[in-house]
Order: sequence, then C-alpha cells, then structure tokens
Amino acid sequence: MFTGLVEALCPIVAVDPLDSTKSGGGGYSITIGSASEILSDCSIGDSIAVNGTCLTVTEFTKDQFKIGAAPETLKKTNLGKLKVGDAVNCERAMKGEKRFGGHFVQGHVDTTALLRSVVPNGNALTLTLRLTKSNDLPLPSTLSPYLIPKGYVTLDGASLTLIDVSPPSGGRLDGSTGELREDAAGVSDKKEVVEFSVMLIKHTQDVIGLSKKKAGELVNVELDMVGKYVHRSIQISASSAVSSGGVKKSTSNEVEVDDSGRVVGADDEDALIRLIRREVRRALDEGK
Repeated sequence: MFTGLVEALCPIVAVDPLDSTKSGGGGYSITIGSASEILSDCSIGDSIAVNGTCLTVTEFTKDQFKIGAAPETLKKTNLGKLKVGDAVNCERAMKGEKRFGGHFVQGHVDTTALLRSVVPNGNALTLTLRLTKSNDLPLPSTLSPYLIPKGYVTLDGASLTLIDVSPPSGGRLDGSTGELREDAAGVSDKKEVVEFSVMLIKHTQDVIGLSKKKAGELVNVELDMVGKYVHRSIQISASSAVSSGGVKKSTSNEVEVDDSGRVVGADDEDALIRLIRREVRRALDEGK
C-alpha cells in the first residue's frame, strides 16, 4: 500500500528488454539511480512504486535499484516507453506508523491517459488529460464513474485532486485545447471521450516528474480504490433488486436496474441518488 506522496524523483540509468542476469530473470528490467534516500531500509523483494506502478526490487546497491516489468505491466503502463535519463516518481510501501498524508494507493495502474495540455495558472499548472482508448486497456466509459470533481486520482504515482471531469455521458472538457486526429475526423464515440483536469502547486511541481511532461505524453492512472468499492457495492445492491424477468422498476422511487445491476440510464445522476436513498431507507427499516 502507498500514499501517493512521492518520496524521490530518480533517473533511469539502464533499460534491458531481455535481462539475462539472475536479478533480471530473462525479462524486461529497469535500473533506477540516485535513490539512496529510499534504499537505507531496502531488502530484496520489497515493493517500490515507480511512476505509480507497484514493482518488486530484485537487486540494489547503496544508490541504485533494479525492478522487473512483466508484459502485462508494459501493456498497461508507460514504463515500456521509459528511456535512460528519464526521471520517475518513486515511493516505498508505507510503514504502519507513518502519517497518512495522501490517499489509499495500491500501485495497481488502471489505465493510461494522454496529457492534452499544460497551462500556467499563477504559480500553479493546470493539466488536462484524456483516458487512453486502446485494445489493451479498459474502455474509458467503464472507468468514468470513478472520476468525480474534488475526488482523488493517482497520476504517475502522485496523489492529486480532480478539478473538472467529463460528464457521465462523455465528451471533451470546456476549454480543452487542440483536437486529436479522431476528433477532427468526427469519428469519436462521445462516451469514450473521458477527460479530467488537475492542478499542481509549486511544491508539487518541484518534487514530481509530471510537471516536466509535455502535451502528447502518456501518464499512468490509478483510480480511487474507495470509489471502486462504493460503486461495486451499489451495483450488488441494485442487482439484488432485479427480478427474474430482467428489468425491475421500484414503484416507490422510480428506479430501474438491468440484469448486470447497472442503473438504467447510468448517466442520470438523479436515478442513482434515488437508488441510494432507497437502500438507506431499507437499511434503516431493517434496523428498527
């Protein structure tokens, strides 16, 4: 478990796509340097989040450590695009007695996002990103429910607060700069266009690598774990109300759910609110 508070910004000193050493195991390895401040208590097998990806230390010295990246990791993160000299955000797994300053971060990257723009805002930076759509990643529309204004998101391992997000039905953010090729061609499926923005204060700019990235680069995204559990719980609750006939309407609250447990018209926030109210009333009634 991690907190999303980056401890060190460290350079890549070696990338070996087929590391034949014992610590490389014949797979893809990355060696990271200038990391002495996070290696004083390191052991082989420890977890370190590199750009938000929980990875295992297979070899280390006083100021360098090596990690391996499996094919699945390379498909679903930006690690496979790293080059010698690139800087990565690093955080050790949290200690039990440590003050919890960020949010619950697992180091399990959900997807990547394309950095659309970096706009100065006083001494801060406003970043706008779009979830990546590809065959190797979940559809953006399936991840959209976990992005809420003022909620948490982890970008390249850094815990950040969301400013704006696309509406539940999808679409570009107001003021989103430039057009992607698919936008210009007019072939984008609107619901798969999921954008969001975050802001980096001056201190954050100085300690994480995200502020150095340019429009067009990929960023690792982990969505809020608590939001995932809440959404799953609501789906299970809704599913329990589904009749064997398929769709059931609550006569008292006018809420419809389908066979998968999704609220019919999932982009209707009022319907979801009514469903939650119904479940709260039921729980209160059961407790009497």
